[in-house]
Amino acid sequence: MSQKESLRSPLGRVAGLGSAKEGAHHWWSQRVSAFALALLGVWFIVSLACLGSFEYSAVTGWIAGPCNATLLSIFIVTLMLHSQLGVQVVIEDYVHGATKTVSIVLSNFIHVVVGTLGVVSVLRIAFGVAA
Repeated sequence: MSQKESLRSPLGRVAGLGSAKEGAHHWWSQRVSAFALALLGVWFIVSLACLGSFEYSAVTGWIAGPCNATLLSIFIVTLMLHSQLGVQVVIEDYVHGATKTVSIVLSNFIHVVVGTLGVVSVLRIAFGVAA
């Protein structure tokens, strides 16, 4: 161990991101997205509870509001990001070989498609394009 490394605290040595050089970023992204989901989840549940009626026109009217459409889109994107990070960890831990790479790529693709469909659906309702 060099002189420079010996002066670092144990926390400083641990925060070096590991051999893949992205572990800390992945960990922090998951924690930040979880916190954002907790806040957005509370907003979502309270908003739906205050809606009163779950008829199609009431729900689409609620989604069409600019604040609700924005927060709902952020909620969908954050949910997909958090889900993708979690699924990636499971794949990295339990899938091996070439199947791992294919699984991660497929998972990323599915998360992007589902997230895009969700946001586009919200935007179509918000801008009055929904049938």
